Amino acid sequence: MLDKIGIAKRIAQELKDGYFVNLGIGIPTLVANYVPQGMDVEFQSENGVLGMGPFPFEGEEDADLINAGKQTITVLAGGSFFDSATSFGMIRGKHVDLTILGAMEVNERGDIANWKIPGKMVKGMGGAMDLVASAENIIVAMMHVNKAGESKILKECTLPLTGVNCVKKIVTELAVLEVTDKGFKLLERAPGVSVEDIVKATEADLIIEGDIPEMKIN
Repeated sequence: MLDKIGIAKRIAQELKDGYFVNLGIGIPTLVANYVPQGMDVEFQSENGVLGMGPFPFEGEEDADLINAGKQTITVLAGGSFFDSATSFGMIRGKHVDLTILGAMEVNERGDIANWKIPGKMVKGMGGAMDLVASAENIIVAMMHVNKAGESKILKECTLPLTGVNCVKKIVTELAVLEVTDKGFKLLERAPGVSVEDIVKATEADLIIEGDIPEMKIN
C-alpha cells in the first residue's frame, strides 16, 4: 500500500498544464511537491495566495508565508497575495480548475464529510463548504480506512456532510476510485495490493471491470 507521499504523487498525475488548483489541508498540500517536470500549474490557497510552490527545506522557512492550514510554504516567481474576499471570489466564480481535498468519509454518490466529528472541538468549516459547492472537478486524497481499520469509503456517510454529489475521484493508500452514477468504480490498485484486499477494506460496493492495473508511481 502507499504512504501519504505516494497518494500525493499519484494525484499529481491528474494535473494538467495551465490548471489553477486549490489544495486542501493535509495530504493534498503534498501535491505541490510533485508537479510533473515542465508543467505549469498555479496553486491557490484560500487564505489569499496564488502561485504556491513546494514546501520549504528545513531552515529556509518564512513564518510570513503560510497556507490555509498554517503550514509554511514557498511562493514561486510571479506569485501574488490578496484578501479572502478576492480568494473566495475566485472559488465561487469557478475559476479553479481542480480542487484536491482530504476527507473523513465519502459515500457512493460522491457526498463528502470532511469538516466535523460530533462531540469533538473543531476550528470551523474553513473553505471546504465553498470549494465543494463551486468546484466542478474534485479529487479526494484520503486513507481508505480509519485507525480502527474501518472503511471510510461508504454506502452512506455517518458524519455531517460538507457537500453532496461533488466528488469525482478518490485516491487512497489502496486504490484509485471513480464516482459514477452507479457507485464506486475501481480504476487502479496500489502496488502489491490485490483487488480482494480493496474489496475487503471497502464498505461500499465496487464496480470491477476486467483486470485492474497497478498505479504507476514515479
